Amino acid sequence: FQLSVGKWFSYRTNQHLTTNQAQVGKSDLQIELLANTDPEVVKLCELFQVDPIQAECATQVVWSGTLDGNTEKQTGKAILVSVADPEQPNQGKILSQPGKADSTCGRYVLGEDEVLTLVTDHGSSSLEERIWFASPNLRIRTSIMKQADGFASVSFCSEIRMGVTKPAQ
Repeated sequence: FQLSVGKWFSYRTNQHLTTNQAQVGKSDLQIELLANTDPEVVKLCELFQVDPIQAECATQVVWSGTLDGNTEKQTGKAILVSVADPEQPNQGKILSQPGKADSTCGRYVLGEDEVLTLVTDHGSSSLEERIWFASPNLRIRTSIMKQADGFASVSFCSEIRMGVTKPAQ
C-alpha cells in the first residue's frame, strides 16, 4: 500500500463481456497515506468495529478521469484501510469507503511474488483486483468483476508515477 503513494497517470482498458464492448479510459490518481488517527480512518474503522490502532496502513485515493465515448468527467475519492490478520500478516481485511454511503469490507493477500490481491463482494457480484509493480514507477492493475451468473467485465491498467506526495503528519 505504501509503495502506491504518489501522483499517477492511469491508462485503462475495460472489456464488458456481456455486451462484448471495449472501453478505454484515462485517469489522474492521487494516493496519500493517512494516519490511523485521521477522522475519516477512525470513522471507517468504527463502522466495521475495528480498533483504529489495528490499522496497518490507511490511504486516500482521489481520481479524475474520462472514458472514451463519455464526455462527463469521472471523479471520486476513496479511503482504504488495511488490517492485517495477526496470524497471517501477509493477508487481512481491507476496509473501504468509496463514497458517502457505500462502505465495504473485503480481503487482501500479498503473495510471495509481491502481487497484492484485493477481493470485495458486493451482494451478488465480486470484484477481484491484482496490483503489482513492474518497476518503482510503473504499476500494473488487473480486475475481474464476477456476477452470480458468470464474468461481467475485465480491465487492465498501466499506471505511471508522476510524482510523490508528502507523507501524512
